[in-house]
Amino acid sequence: MTAFREPPIRPEYELALATPILGAAPLGASMQAAAGPRWFAFGELAWLRKAALLLVLALLWEALARWYDNELLLPTALATGRALIDGIATGELFGYVAVSFAVLTQGYLAGILGAFLLTWLAVSNRLGRELIDTLTSMFNPLPAIALLPLALLWFGLGKGSLIMVLMHSVMWPLTLNACAGFRAVPETLRMAGRNYGLKGLRLVLQILVPAALPAILSGLKIAWAFAWRTLIAAELVFGTTSGQGGLGWFIFQSRNELFTDKVFAGLAAVILIGLAVEHIVFQTLERVTVRRWGMQR
Repeated sequence: MTAFREPPIRPEYELALATPILGAAPLGASMQAAAGPRWFAFGELAWLRKAALLLVLALLWEALARWYDNELLLPTALATGRALIDGIATGELFGYVAVSFAVLTQGYLAGILGAFLLTWLAVSNRLGRELIDTLTSMFNPLPAIALLPLALLWFGLGKGSLIMVLMHSVMWPLTLNACAGFRAVPETLRMAGRNYGLKGLRLVLQILVPAALPAILSGLKIAWAFAWRTLIAAELVFGTTSGQGGLGWFIFQSRNELFTDKVFAGLAAVILIGLAVEHIVFQTLERVTVRRWGMQR
């Protein structure tokens, strides 16, 4: 009977690095050169691609307006640009935008506070979760602008009516996303937090909130979009607030005076503000949090 033998141990050895030839290009550089020129300026810069897309859309708009040849119904992109620049230069647009943002900030923050209270109720116990599921199913499909007549009846001609419809447009989508984010937190993370002695508020702030942050940020973006378009629509119907009109009122007034180029300039301002908030606020938040933590690509 043959005795069991252990396999021989492979001796370790070290190879010296080859000395690079003077003047030779690195391997990565040679592979890039073999692959041909790269359009890095256009392919790697997202802002350049988006600017090119906007330029193409503006050219199509200009061509369509010139073909239609009716400034009253469809002004050219150049005429709209001139109206937008004039509104900025004279400061007229800034006044309307400031009024809109003052109301929007109050309604948005109030909606966020209400959404987090509802989320806390939903994740605290089973009865609260069933209650919030029922409420979101009832009120989330209800358009916020449909509540404006009731808001006018209850709060009168003032900021209170606009803040009410803004709260409605913010609370329910944010509550849905936040609840989904908290429910999706793996049980392993919860157990790890408890093993470190985290309980109550510390467990929520240090474990649950960071884990659910991608869903919360998505809810904040959706809620912002809902609130912004709800405010513009409400101002078109509601008019002025305490004698001061917002951006929606500027669009409505320009339409009444048949300044179609100003109408399109107001719409362009709505779009540009939406793009600015998306890129400056929300993408910065994502970059310093969830992307930095490797939770989102």
